[in-house]
Formats: sequence, C-alpha cells, structure tokens
Amino acid sequence: MNILSIQSAVAYGHVGNAAAVFPLQRLGAEVWPIDTVQFSNHPGYGARTGEVFPAAWTRALVDGIAARGVLQSCDAILSGYLGEATTAGAVAHAVALVRAARPDALYCCDPVIGDAGAGVYVRPGVAEAIAADLLPAADIATPNRFELAFLTGQAGTGLAATKTAARALAAGLRAGGPRTVLVTSLRTETTPADAIDLLAVEGDGAWLLRTPMLALTVNGAGDALAALFLFHRLVSGDAAAALGAAASALHGVLRATAAAGARELALVAAQAELVAPSVRFVAQAC
Repeated sequence: MNILSIQSAVAYGHVGNAAAVFPLQRLGAEVWPIDTVQFSNHPGYGARTGEVFPAAWTRALVDGIAARGVLQSCDAILSGYLGEATTAGAVAHAVALVRAARPDALYCCDPVIGDAGAGVYVRPGVAEAIAADLLPAADIATPNRFELAFLTGQAGTGLAATKTAARALAAGLRAGGPRTVLVTSLRTETTPADAIDLLAVEGDGAWLLRTPMLALTVNGAGDALAALFLFHRLVSGDAAAALGAAASALHGVLRATAAAGARELALVAAQAELVAPSVRFVAQAC
C-alpha cells in the first residue's frame, strides 16, 4: 500500500506528518511524505522556529514524484495542515494527478482549521480554500466538532445535530466515492464526563465509538487518527471497522503517553499498540 501524505512536519514531537508517517509505516504502508511546513515544534509550546513552504514547493515535489511514473501505484492521498491558502491548489493538483493514474485511489482530507478552545488558528484564507478546493474532491473527511460546525454552519452540539451536520458535509464530498465523515473530539448530551466520542457516517450508516477520557494534553492525536482511519478504511472497506481499529490503536498510544507523563505522543514507545491494540473498542450503530 502506498499513501501520499501532504501536511505539516516538526523536528521535535509528533504532529502532522510526524504523527502520521510512522504509524502508517508500522502498519506496513509505504508513505510518500510532502511537508507543507517545517517547524522546530508544535506552536502550542508558545514559541517555534521554522518556515511555511510556498505552494510551488509542494507542487514541484508532487510533479517530481509523478515524473517517476509511480502514481498508478498510489492507493490514497492524505492531506492535513496547510501553511498558506494557495497550498490547497497544490494538494488539489496532487489529487488530480493521482486520480488520472489511479482512478480508484481514495483521498482523505483532514480539514485542519481550528479547535473549540483556540478557535480558527490557520492563516487567513486557508479554511475557505479547504472548503472550496479540497473537500469537493475528498472521499473521506475527518473534522473535529469545531471544524464540522465551521464547514457546515451547523453548530448544534447534540448527537442528532452532529449526525445531521456530518451527513451535510458528506453530501458535499466527491460524488461516486464513499463520502465518509469521521467527527473527532465529540462531546454531546449523551457523552459521560469521563469519556470522549467519535462519530463516523457513511452512506446510510452512522456509528459512535466512546473511549475513556485520559488526563493528558497532547497535540497530533487527530493527525494520527486520520492516518489510522484512512489505512483501516483502505484495508477493510468498512467505516465501522476502520473506526474501531483506529480508535483502539490511538487510545493505546494515548494511555502509554499518559502513563509516561509525556507532552508528546508516545508513538515509538507504544508502537505495538498500533499493530495489536491491548484494548479494543467497537463502534456501535447509532
């Protein structure tokens, strides 16, 4: 399996490609990473160094890969954090090139825009470019609850409202694809105080998965989850199975991270959880 992953990178820690590439490799996938930015660390530390790469950089790297004549073996594209709005066009270019060579390749768009606590944290125009240029080409979208509300204009926090919003987003994804939406960081009226939910919708189905809330603060969990969900959706062809496998693996990593008192995901130390989670969660139809 070959996956083209276009998103951010950090030298220290695990966000963006630094959170997605290793889990995919550990599961046996070949990953072709293209970094949209290179930072010393996640900005959540309060300071960082590094650069946002121009869209032309991304496009040139995509064209260089295409020149190798390998795109027909690309099974999926994954995109995440974009440093500037014009990079969305470069990602769309990559998706079009891959689809021309491999029409059945899946595109998973993780629409990194913001979060409930921070609000919108991407540069001006990025969110709008994701909505206009990337989501209509995507087969899978993995927004958090804040991003789902931003993209659909539906801010209701209940489970029924979230399903309605997720289906609205799914309807705008690529016609002919699975139109799968995974909603992360979900808390509704049914979520206990000591738990956190995930919701997946695909076709007529909707599935909820609940895991215990852990006492930790980390970045990159959503990036890792999007990669894991894409991998397992490719392998199984089933959204519910992919949700269970991805959530179980990530929760195992998060448990190890909490036990170590770490600020960064324990992806390397807990890599066995990526392949064989010690606790398995099952998605329930809802």
